[in-house]
Amino acid sequence: MASAPKPGPSAASGPPSLSLLLPSPFRSPTSSSPSSPPPPPPPPRRSSSTPPPATGSPTRASSRNAGLSRPSSSASEIRHLVGLSKPVLAFVTSQAAHKLPTLRHGTILIDSPEFESVLSRTGLRETDPVLRNVNRVTQADPATILYSSGTTGRVKGVLMTHGNMIAGVAGARQPEPGPKPVWLFPLPLFHVYGFASILRAFGMGATVVLMGKFELQAMLKAVEKYRVGLLPVSPPVVLALVKSELIGKYDLSSLRTVMCGGAPLGKEVSQRFQQQFPNVELVQGYALTESLLGSRMMGPDETKQYGSIGRLAEYMEAKIVNPVTGEALPPGCKGELWLHGPAIMKGYVGDEKATAETLDPEGWLKTGDLCYFDSEGFLYIVDRLKELIKYKAYQVPPAELEHLLQSHQQIAEAAVIPYPDEEAGQVPMAFVVRKPGACVAESEIMDFIAEQVAPYKKIRRVAFISSIPKNPAGKILRRELINHALSAGSARL
Repeated sequence: MASAPKPGPSAASGPPSLSLLLPSPFRSPTSSSPSSPPPPPPPPRRSSSTPPPATGSPTRASSRNAGLSRPSSSASEIRHLVGLSKPVLAFVTSQAAHKLPTLRHGTILIDSPEFESVLSRTGLRETDPVLRNVNRVTQADPATILYSSGTTGRVKGVLMTHGNMIAGVAGARQPEPGPKPVWLFPLPLFHVYGFASILRAFGMGATVVLMGKFELQAMLKAVEKYRVGLLPVSPPVVLALVKSELIGKYDLSSLRTVMCGGAPLGKEVSQRFQQQFPNVELVQGYALTESLLGSRMMGPDETKQYGSIGRLAEYMEAKIVNPVTGEALPPGCKGELWLHGPAIMKGYVGDEKATAETLDPEGWLKTGDLCYFDSEGFLYIVDRLKELIKYKAYQVPPAELEHLLQSHQQIAEAAVIPYPDEEAGQVPMAFVVRKPGACVAESEIMDFIAEQVAPYKKIRRVAFISSIPKNPAGKILRRELINHALSAGSARL
């Protein structure tokens, strides 16, 4: 078995990077060239250790790698990201330019008339002087630095190679003959989900429509206007599609596929989506900032495995491991998911300790996710290991309770956190967003959950809140809610 890149100093090495502060708002719409070459033949289904096809001779391109960050980051956060990627040049919007320190080659304002005039020109030819001395790139060279979400600690720079990116798009393939679907992107492209998805879209030669930021009504208008066929979203958007009254006001008949990732999606929400949109495939998948591939669904039969995030992706291997003993576990047993394959990161930039803690000596990535495989190879996420609520001698997964809460007719959104308790250690506490006009009480919510779970999983505290804080990928920011709960010290916020 070929080993994935091993941790070490090489994770932090490589040429200086470019830094990209992605524009907000993006220009919309954008299309890839209709004459894009067809994707390569599809790889073997579920091949676990076969590497993606080699690209032959090295590609003539810039060897500089790029760091992607969000425009809304504070100046302090930007300084930390700049310290990780050490950029020499930044492409930035005028509204975010003041947050950047001085760089060797300065900054380029991508919303300036000068830059937009450059974009309107025809493409460079290989004989142009600017390309004569461009470095050749191999699959092992650094390509980009993605930043971890920071939900469990300080943001880290995840170094991806060109080979990682090739593996991420190698399985992209038009599912059926006919016109290529239009993709609409309400996702942030500095996050691994949006980044990996748009790589696949371009790999398929698809037309892409970009949104500056997510807003439900604007997204529905864009689906209708551009006859969108494929829509990658996060779980909160799927929940909104199920519950919003706006759906009936727009023609969504062009939709064929909704991709969902970034966070777990409950079985009940998946089933309700399928009932409301019987002609749309809801495709779930799994990846991390540290791995552009994990699992995904293929075909209508797999999309009916509600609650699952699909089977293992092309070229990847996986095992479920006892997080205490390191022992590999059989199907049906819950443990930490470990991944191995060509989509795994090279390492964390400038952080050998974190790299060694996350990648074992054989290149296995420890995801930190509590998962299990069923007997047919479908993967299921239970929760993040670090987010389990320690109630007495039991462990309570917040995601399970959140999915149940979201099935309540008067609840729009919900999040569950651990709340300190002198006797039990921690108890589950729910933050609830009521639907407009709803008047559901704390006792009703606690009774609703108690009827469906074991006694140790009962919700013991409830707080009502106007919105659930999330990161751009839709992951709940539990630390903010925990701090909010501890500072308030009461059941009603």
